[in-house]
Parts: sequence; structure tokens; C-alpha cells
Amino acid sequence: MENRVPVFMSVLLPAQSIVYSFGVGEDISFDEELMKNGCEIYAYDPTPKSKVFVEKRQLPSSFHFNPFGLADYDGEAKFYLPENDEYVSCTTYNRWGYDENKKEPLVVEMKKLSTLMKENGHSRIDLLKIDIEGSEYAVIDDILKEKIDVAQICVEVHHRFSGIGVGKTKDMVRKLNANDYYIVAISDTREEYTFVRP
Repeated sequence: MENRVPVFMSVLLPAQSIVYSFGVGEDISFDEELMKNGCEIYAYDPTPKSKVFVEKRQLPSSFHFNPFGLADYDGEAKFYLPENDEYVSCTTYNRWGYDENKKEPLVVEMKKLSTLMKENGHSRIDLLKIDIEGSEYAVIDDILKEKIDVAQICVEVHHRFSGIGVGKTKDMVRKLNANDYYIVAISDTREEYTFVRP
């Protein structure tokens, strides 16, 4: 959710709330706002520029960063750098369709949400923020399949990517609704959705 702070329900986030934030990029304004409220942030992004960005900043002990990607499996994945070298966001989709022999993708470590939670000793998450460039659909499916206890989900959708389409987003919303998650906010771009489970 680069350069845009998604809507979250602060009334549901008391101090010491556990927040998982996927897709740091070069913008942690979302995380900084939550840290002001005393939240613990577990941030993840395997993007090379993101790692450098975080390492250059003096961040409080409530910000925990690791360079892993989020997926519906534990293992490695090809990670495609943006077509424009000035951009930050990478993706597991070769959305630009470039020749891998000319611009070789990175290979990054991916982990399931349940794996990361186990590593951190968490049984539930108060807020989950996902901006993972098209991989959100498989991840949401995995979260629902494993019945992970998440109170609030902020997700940026990428149905504009070739090969994904708006049907994937509609299907994701239906699945979340069927699991008692309901939309409480949609951004003006209609690409960021906030879901809350009552």
C-alpha cells in the first residue's frame, strides 16, 4: 500500500496489539502510526530496496523486520524486479513479461503466515496488512483454510495485473464474507479493502 495508509479500526487495536505487515516497500507510515498506539509490528518484505530502507532507519524495538515473503507454502520463489529500476515493488508474477535470460529474477524465501506466527510464538493476530503484489489471493485462501485467528485484515488487491482479473477479487470477498469477515472500508482507488470479523 505504497504511499497510502490503509484504513484500520483503531478502536479494535489496544496497546500491545500484534500487527503483521507484509509489503514494506519504502514506506512504513502505516506501521509508524500503529506504533504510536503501542502496537508491536512484525514486518516482512524480501525486496532488496526494502531491506536497505529499513536498515538505514532508527526504528523502535516494537518494529521487527525480516526479509521473507508471504505465500501459501514454505519454500523458495522467483521474485521479479520491477521493469523500471526506479520502482520498488517486486512480485512473484512476471507481470511485465520480460525475458528471464535478460533480466534474471531473484530467488527469495517464502513462508506461510502460520509458520511465521509459530516462529514468533503467536496464536492470534490483531491486524494483518497485506500488500504482496498479486499473491494475496492464495494467501487469503491459506489463512481461511488453516482458520488462523486474525481480527482485522487490510489487503491491497491486484486484479489489474494481467492474468488475475476482477473475478479473483470478487471470489476473495465472497470467501471472506463466508468466514464472517465484512468490509468496513474501501479506498477511493477500490484497490485497498479493510475487513473486520465481529
